[in-house]
Amino acid sequence: MDDLERELRELSAWLRTPDPPDVTARVRARLAAPAPRRRRWRLFLAAALTAVVVAVLPPGRAALADAAAGLLRFAGIAIVTTPAPVSPTGTPSPLPSQRPAAVSEAQRKVRFPIRVPAKLGPPEQVFVADPDATGAHRVATLLYRGGALRIDAFDGRLDLAFHKGTSATGVSWVQVDGEFGVWVEAPHEVAYVDRAGAVRVETARLAASTLIWQMGGVSYRIEGDLTRPEAIEIARSLR
Repeated sequence: MDDLERELRELSAWLRTPDPPDVTARVRARLAAPAPRRRRWRLFLAAALTAVVVAVLPPGRAALADAAAGLLRFAGIAIVTTPAPVSPTGTPSPLPSQRPAAVSEAQRKVRFPIRVPAKLGPPEQVFVADPDATGAHRVATLLYRGGALRIDAFDGRLDLAFHKGTSATGVSWVQVDGEFGVWVEAPHEVAYVDRAGAVRVETARLAASTLIWQMGGVSYRIEGDLTRPEAIEIARSLR
């Protein structure tokens, strides 16, 4: 509990909440209730606190990740942890309706700003993918180093867009310009989640190390043969 208490105190600096209502009278009434009722209240309170911690606390230990049943949803990406390394299933294919585009054209095709990392310069290739009925595409991808390094961007307010499978020891929390981010070690499986919420197994492939974070309501993932400091430096250079 000492470690958990310390993490909760550190979390307080990240939370922005309105002034809480005065619940003194209700708490006193609960404490004065008969023993069975108090026990139910304490169990409820413990369960609620656990749910809040799992939802908002960046886990510093594998135990908290396990408390979420091995599933982490962050920035439009689902990360499923398993005891052993995973391998991709199916034959990899492009994202749905993926097509090449210049940066200026890609910007017109998506509803979020496309930012280019100053650390890397202009991308070698740009793709947009998964259009809706209006023609607005869900994902923009920038490719570098012959496609070995990629940056995927998509509206973070949308439903899940990517699904990852990795070992339980391969995920850690990081900070990108003061915001939460997730670092996923290589190797791991990544597949695309379509607009209906189904995991597109045919897109599954073995991914390199990946940094996931959000900025201005947009979700990003940098994938490539990078160290964690290198990936964070690239992320901070997005303009």
